[in-house]
Amino acid sequence: MAEETDIKPLQFHEMELDDRILKAIAKLGWQQPTVIQEKVIPLVLEGKDVLVRARTGSGKTAAFLLPVIQKILILKQSALQQETKALILAPSRELCHQICGVIKDLTIKCSREIRYVDISLPVDLSVQKPLLVEKPDIVVGTPGRTLQHIKAENLNFKKSLDFVVIDEADLVFSFGYEEEMKELIDHFPKIYQAILASATLSEDVKNLKMSILRNPVSVKLEEPELAPSTQLTHYHLNAEEMDKATILYTLLKLHLIRGKTIIFVNTVDKCYKIKLFLEQFGIRTCVLNSELPATIRCHSVNQYNQGMYDIIIASDEYALEKPSSLSNQDKNKKTKRRKDKESGVSRGIDFQHVANIINFDFPLDVQSYIHRAGRTARGNSQGSVLSFVSMKEIPLREKVEKKLKYDESEASFFKSYQFKLEEVESFRYRAKDAWRAVTRIAVREARLKEIKQEIFNCQKLKSYFEDNPNDLQVLRHDKSLHTVKIQQHLADVPEYIVPPTLKSLANITKKGKKREWRKMSESSNSKFQMKKSNPLLSMQFEGFNKKKKKN
Repeated sequence: MAEETDIKPLQFHEMELDDRILKAIAKLGWQQPTVIQEKVIPLVLEGKDVLVRARTGSGKTAAFLLPVIQKILILKQSALQQETKALILAPSRELCHQICGVIKDLTIKCSREIRYVDISLPVDLSVQKPLLVEKPDIVVGTPGRTLQHIKAENLNFKKSLDFVVIDEADLVFSFGYEEEMKELIDHFPKIYQAILASATLSEDVKNLKMSILRNPVSVKLEEPELAPSTQLTHYHLNAEEMDKATILYTLLKLHLIRGKTIIFVNTVDKCYKIKLFLEQFGIRTCVLNSELPATIRCHSVNQYNQGMYDIIIASDEYALEKPSSLSNQDKNKKTKRRKDKESGVSRGIDFQHVANIINFDFPLDVQSYIHRAGRTARGNSQGSVLSFVSMKEIPLREKVEKKLKYDESEASFFKSYQFKLEEVESFRYRAKDAWRAVTRIAVREARLKEIKQEIFNCQKLKSYFEDNPNDLQVLRHDKSLHTVKIQQHLADVPEYIVPPTLKSLANITKKGKKREWRKMSESSNSKFQMKKSNPLLSMQFEGFNKKKKKN
């Protein structure tokens, strides 16, 4: 018998891709295709309908974009006129924006041949109509927005459409697009190639599969829903609300958790409560608020990816969108706030190089935990998930553990995070005062303040305010906001309150301490100049100087 030889993985240049696409891939630094790309690309190029099931971060976006771009380039060689060939649907504006970013990167060498339009942006339909009149090769949008353009007769797919791609198909339904999808299917041509990408296979996705796909090939990676334990570590720490705040403050202030971090909670209000809480200690964070316009959310994510800040706080949109997963008590609660239907945070948005996920509030179901954890340990990167678990959240943790345990022989899916709360008792006093200072009114006013800031930053309103300066003054001076008082000394961590066991980890030394004092005094130079005019302020900084001399 001849010895069996190992099958080598298929490389990009062996997939019969256009040279311009290969050059774009090389520019992106992709050495070889991921497992899902290696399996899906040849199938799509053969013209087959495909159902793709793979976890977040597996590279499935490029898996469907590469063959679609390749086939459009081939069709354009014999095309007599410009036509829209591909429709890509995604459940949120952030995902549409992300997909367009990948299209831009992959068509950088053939940008004159391949044109695309993102119609998910929240602008008037008439603004996008001129772009659609030119019949771009690829249209990217949410189901709701696409249907609006069809009804406005800005889009007609009956004759020209060759490819339909639905990304994150399971979220399409959880975001409330069931009716829109049924209507959209009636506007598709009789013959087209379809690709369905989804992390899970719910009943809704199965029904969509029967409506959209014809004799599909199912591609499911033989892999766990999360990265392996060698790549992603799961920790849990039992703590109640006040202790959660103390531990979070200690971990971040002493740099015991390093690298880019996403803090997940279950409500938008809690996002702002944590932001205001951490602000009192000089810890800068950004809130990803589903109630703000998509362009602002995308801008926040882009700044996070560029390293402008390392901590982002997000509410778990997936859990909020699944009422069936909530308790009866939570179901009865009503909210007056209007959340953006086309927003998604816990899954889909491309957060880059995330090292840590902190579940301040434990996720409300297993899928939500998977989607949160999927933000880190992407590709071949390492990551960790730290979940704070209160007494009432223990059943949720046990449910996740039972579902996701890698091996039945393992004692526990979650590792216990070793943290001695009694050693940071001094931090608890500070945290307690700061946490209580963040009242409901403070949270409400902070949200209002952020909305006003975004109004001022909005390019569309600049010309209006230039013509109507009185309106701007009304917005700026309607009333003072009840923001949480920032106490400067809380931003500094005195050496004596840091436990001896943590000093080396936190890099707190006498030399470092002096440098910290110097930085504080430099930032306060402008305040020293006010001594003569403000005796109260003068007394405050005289006490500061005495303390500095003692040190």
